[in-house]
Amino acid sequence: MIQYALKCSNGHTFDSWFQSAAAYDKLAKAGMVTCAVCNSAQVEKAIMTPRVRPARNAKSSTDVPVPEVGPTDDAAPTPDLEKVVAEIRRTVEENSDYVGKDFASEARKIHLGDAPERAIYGEAKPEEAKALIDDGVPVAPLPFIPSRKTN
Repeated sequence: MIQYALKCSNGHTFDSWFQSAAAYDKLAKAGMVTCAVCNSAQVEKAIMTPRVRPARNAKSSTDVPVPEVGPTDDAAPTPDLEKVVAEIRRTVEENSDYVGKDFASEARKIHLGDAPERAIYGEAKPEEAKALIDDGVPVAPLPFIPSRKTN
């Protein structure tokens, strides 16, 4: 797994995890990497700093002064992530059908034309989602766990 810092054409920044660098490239080329804030598909990798842990015998980081960096005037305000996710959940639930654990088979049926085309959401095992992506079925992970709907 690899985590990338991403930036959309509207200036929003966010992080996302991918199975590999090749998986990111494949999803980005297919237009399946979208901004978590505005849903723009024009997303590119942002400059990242690597996470490097100091050696065990290295001096404590408190020995080195770190300058404070404040926000700049052109910094975009950071949206309340919980509100953004709640809005995404509301939009998905209002505009698509919940198919539960049948997501992979239903998405494949829609892609092949064996079921009516419509927006769906549900649950899939990682290997099922990977198989859908490998077969060209457009799917994307949701930033929330769907509520299980029961009758």
